[in-house]
Amino acid sequence: MRKSIKVLSAVVVVIAVLFTFAWPWIEMEFAGSAHYTEQDLREYNFYTPDILKKMPRISPRYDFDFANITGPATHVYAVKFYDTEDTRQIDAYLTSEGYQRQGNCNIDNICWHGKDPDETVMVSLMKSEIGVIVQVVYDFT
Repeated sequence: MRKSIKVLSAVVVVIAVLFTFAWPWIEMEFAGSAHYTEQDLREYNFYTPDILKKMPRISPRYDFDFANITGPATHVYAVKFYDTEDTRQIDAYLTSEGYQRQGNCNIDNICWHGKDPDETVMVSLMKSEIGVIVQVVYDFT
């Protein structure tokens, strides 16, 4: 009887340790949104698509956002660059990656499309302050 209690206790401890270790990733998987910087390595590596990881840093001050829009099954990833309105490096990068400029789409956004039909990259100027926002939208509908 004592041996079975020890084994059960060991199993419970191992499960508790594994759950404690995995909890941050479980939490991120089910998050509806996130705001983070490149220094927040766990969030940066989990949420940020490669297109934004490789995006030229056109300003020393920037941060990232993620939103899971459950209604139409859409994920929106964004990087915001502050204190600049020059998008030439971003345009050149997207062109070099095989994206084609589609012109204006949603209001003041410039849309780009690549090989993935579910992916749209939108580039626009921020309205509330001087800055540029690049959004990568994956529409799964």
